[in-house]
Amino acid sequence: MIDLRSISFRYREDWVLQDISFRIERSEFIGVIGPNGSGKSTLLKTLCRLLVPQKGEILLDNVSLKEMGQREIAKKMAVVPQEAYSLFPFRVTEIVLMGRSPYLGHLMFERAMDLEIAKKAMEWTEILQISERSIDELSGGERKRVFIAKALAQEPEIILLDEPTANLDIHHQVDFLSLILSLNREKGLTIVMASHDLNIASEYCDRLILLKEGKIYKIGSPREVITRENIEEVYGCEVWVDENPISGMPRITLLKEGNCINETLERD
Repeated sequence: MIDLRSISFRYREDWVLQDISFRIERSEFIGVIGPNGSGKSTLLKTLCRLLVPQKGEILLDNVSLKEMGQREIAKKMAVVPQEAYSLFPFRVTEIVLMGRSPYLGHLMFERAMDLEIAKKAMEWTEILQISERSIDELSGGERKRVFIAKALAQEPEIILLDEPTANLDIHHQVDFLSLILSLNREKGLTIVMASHDLNIASEYCDRLILLKEGKIYKIGSPREVITRENIEEVYGCEVWVDENPISGMPRITLLKEGNCINETLERD
């Protein structure tokens, strides 16, 4: 569905992404992980052509993004930013309806069909009961759901999420990720999620892309990517990786400085 072919991007002199190549299949749930500054957010921005790589090419359904207009891309791909906020105190309904903009011409008002699609998006994200409230009155978890509803109103095939669980407590993290997983499993949406939380990425994603200094260090299943050796090499700190006893997926435990794994293993 998405094919990245040797893309490289730089803002000024230094390359932020270097020779990135991989494919995303339809209905996959892909996680992009890596330390601060490794290129996660930049990679998402190149996927939706907010940024244009200086080298390489990105194909969407075998068509180069360079040949597609932004409106055409928006009909296929929606972006949920890290910070879910609005500059103005719009009502929830108004924000969700903004997702219909790729389908509306200049000076066109929303049609009955657009209103119905927005309503269904709010029903799916369970925010219809707050549809008349101002975005400023909502909690962080509620705002996240509003912007997911806005993305769904675009009727996309792909949703890009940049640090979607940042600043959410664990209850709202589970709530939000359950919604995203249902969109992937039940609606067949392709999900690409950049995340700092390695345990969340391990639990929810089909495949992971581990970035280091703008390059792909490892790509594969969570079991292939989330290993003690890989994480210590990329993040530069000691961790303990074992198996979640419930899900069976890799689980990372942070270690205090001075807790030496090798010495502990030798004692045991």
